[in-house]
Amino acid sequence: MIDAAALLADTKALVRDLVDDLRAHADADVVDAEYQGAKQAGRTALSKAQWAEGLLAQVAVAWVLGSVFVRFCEDNGLVADALLSGPGNRRDMAREQRAAYLQTNPAHDDRDWLREVFTRYRRLPATGEIFGEHNPVWLLQPSADGARELLASFQRIDPDTGDLSHDFTDPMWGTRFLGDLYQDLSDHAKKQFALLQTPVFVEEFILDRTLEPALDTFGLAETDLIDPTCGSGHFLLGAFDRLFERWVDAEPGANRRVLARRALEQVAGVDITPFAVAVARFRLLLAALRAGGDTRLADAPTYPINVAVGDSLLHGVTTGRLDVDDFASASAHGYATEDLALAKALLSREWAAVVGNPPYIVVKDPALNQLYRLRYETCHRQYSLGVPFTERFWQLARRSPSDTSRAGFIGMITANAFVTAQFGKKLIEEWLPQHDLTTLVDTRGAYIPGHGTPTVVLFGRARRPVHTSVRAVLGIRGEPQTPADPSRGLVWAAILDQIDHPGTESDFVSVVEMDRQQLHSHPWSLGGGGASELKQYLDSVAEDQLGSLVDAVGRTTVLGDDDAWLVPLPLRRSSVVGSGHLISFVTGESIRDFQVMPDVAAIHPYESITGPVAPRLPHELEVALWPMKRVLSGRTVFGKSLAERGGPWWCHLERYAERLQTPLSITFAFVATHNHFAMSRGGAVFNRTAPVIKLPPAASQQEHLTLLAVLNSSTVCFWM
Repeated sequence: MIDAAALLADTKALVRDLVDDLRAHADADVVDAEYQGAKQAGRTALSKAQWAEGLLAQVAVAWVLGSVFVRFCEDNGLVADALLSGPGNRRDMAREQRAAYLQTNPAHDDRDWLREVFTRYRRLPATGEIFGEHNPVWLLQPSADGARELLASFQRIDPDTGDLSHDFTDPMWGTRFLGDLYQDLSDHAKKQFALLQTPVFVEEFILDRTLEPALDTFGLAETDLIDPTCGSGHFLLGAFDRLFERWVDAEPGANRRVLARRALEQVAGVDITPFAVAVARFRLLLAALRAGGDTRLADAPTYPINVAVGDSLLHGVTTGRLDVDDFASASAHGYATEDLALAKALLSREWAAVVGNPPYIVVKDPALNQLYRLRYETCHRQYSLGVPFTERFWQLARRSPSDTSRAGFIGMITANAFVTAQFGKKLIEEWLPQHDLTTLVDTRGAYIPGHGTPTVVLFGRARRPVHTSVRAVLGIRGEPQTPADPSRGLVWAAILDQIDHPGTESDFVSVVEMDRQQLHSHPWSLGGGGASELKQYLDSVAEDQLGSLVDAVGRTTVLGDDDAWLVPLPLRRSSVVGSGHLISFVTGESIRDFQVMPDVAAIHPYESITGPVAPRLPHELEVALWPMKRVLSGRTVFGKSLAERGGPWWCHLERYAERLQTPLSITFAFVATHNHFAMSRGGAVFNRTAPVIKLPPAASQQEHLTLLAVLNSSTVCFWM
């Protein structure tokens, strides 16, 4: 049986070693051609070295996963011949096959043998797409030593038991372990793409409220579903199982292969990560084989698996701003690992149901960030990908202007940051009033494994709003302790029990029919148990807003490459920089319990706290900063270098001296669980995590203290 934890640990180490191997031995011309193509198409602004790390991670994972797929098929008898290994005598059979191949091809090594193994699977109708031409194993290959270690790891014997270290035998053909591999195999990919599995109970909840009503609306034959952020395929597997069961009920005497094929044709997915798509395809294939009654790959038909590698925010044409001229080059470009034609086809049509769990990250690649910003009207400020994906989900759903009752269904779980963060303002105030949000569920109090980010579930229809209210499940309190079974958590159980019963309230959630107009104003308040009503009351009786009382709110200083500038306060006396050129540097972490307690000082190359930069670099600053001159000279603000902005290399990257003209400030930690507003009486600078509130210059100390008292009150804490 599969030991998922041991398999993950071993294969994760394999991926790390293969990335190192590929970095040293991969074909540089292939890497350069892929990078230059992306650069010219405007799909990346990263340096070649940064970009290549992502490609090498994808290739390394592809080689490891390809071996996992083969071993799974071998160990479970889906193929007659063992080519890699397997329990019983199958390991010996595989070693004999390899020896025979190398004897016939004496110039070849284990790289060639592994590619031969993958080629044989590519020739099989059932697995042809999984090992198709866009699989990264055909793009780059490791060294002979790297391939040998990869092969050896799948043939390794546990010295304590005498059995294979990894046995993939599973009579039920369970593939959940592949989801674990998808999520954690590559640290680089996990960080770059925010890889995260959707728990089954969340997937079932969303399918219950999208696919099921779609079937009732459109009928079995006309219902289809897409997940444009499909990952390892949880939503696709759940949808396939439901559709197949419906077909069996509708045509109990039909050939099960035919019914499995129909169900597969109704399910589609797209993901930007090649190995996520490989996992999703393999899992769907096994589900179809099981449904069709096949036990051997050689006997199985070619099943249509409509899962493609592509960028769902970039590829395909539907409604909205997707035809902007600026994107012709970028949207026409495809990496060698992308299924461009299939991705475009899937993303250029409308679907009865659109479901998914989009990534919550901010795109770090400036080129992609700008492409998405121009293409999607909801992108605002430092937006999370959840924002344009919300717009994209609605674009992909079926429309019927003449009969709004036949509009497609949308369901997604996404980060709730847009609810209060400024980047959500356009989504809520400009986009949402034109689209039918039917239900929102505050899930931040529920325990959802792996989701450290608070979430919200949104349901809607692809039409303009129909009703004046939106069903809202509002949170009151979170789980009192981590539940042993997350699907039976108290908060999640309350959501399931109450969502169809507006006007109910429990210890954990309350369900209301919320006036739609309330949701057209940013920020939202999703507190249950009367919290939203109280927040509305506070808004209605407030005499002033903070913005009308203050001159400015924000940081005073951006150093740029902080490590070059900061000196721990305990070392202040021993620093080569005299105290006259050091100033307390306040960060959010140093504001707690209504006090400002900075633990570092910043080098301050200015004549005074508000004065100009030193015309010449004093000797003591030259000693401290000169080793970092090249780095500091390369800093930019909005694409302009310091020299282009008229400043020397030794000045701070950004400085808002006007906010330091008066000594009194109120500062706060911009991420905190409670109010931590504190008074500063001058002599310090503040970074972005510790913004200052500046009252007008004539404001007295008493006026500062009065505002401070209000900001630290329990009423303001509740309002926030």
